[in-house]
Amino acid sequence: MKKLRSTFATEEISGFLDQGTSVTGELQFAGTLRVDGEFHGSITTKDKLIVGERAQVHADIKAGEVEVYGTISGSVESNRRVEIHPTGSVKGDIRTPELVIEAGGILDGNSRMTGDSKAEAQFETTRTSGKERPGA
Repeated sequence: MKKLRSTFATEEISGFLDQGTSVTGELQFAGTLRVDGEFHGSITTKDKLIVGERAQVHADIKAGEVEVYGTISGSVESNRRVEIHPTGSVKGDIRTPELVIEAGGILDGNSRMTGDSKAEAQFETTRTSGKERPGA
């Protein structure tokens, strides 16, 4: 494994697609992958995907965590967190329990905040109960 020093943080990176690289296909990985090139297809991981400032990702993504500094065109599904930083852009729908969009970050699509199914069921019950009360 390689440590990369960037403007974002020094972090353990399992894989790296550098600027000037163009890849098409289905990508599956473990650990943390940083993309700074161009990718077309689908990306699946239980871990972390970092889309660098110069990256152009045209893919449907399923990941544990996603950090966006570049551009994603496609749907993003995360079971932990999605962060769109000031230079980041997502053109597609996002589904995640935690979504952070910093000032300047762009989301051109819909977002759905998912979480614990019991909590969602409780919210639905509470909301329904509120509508049924007279005067509510």
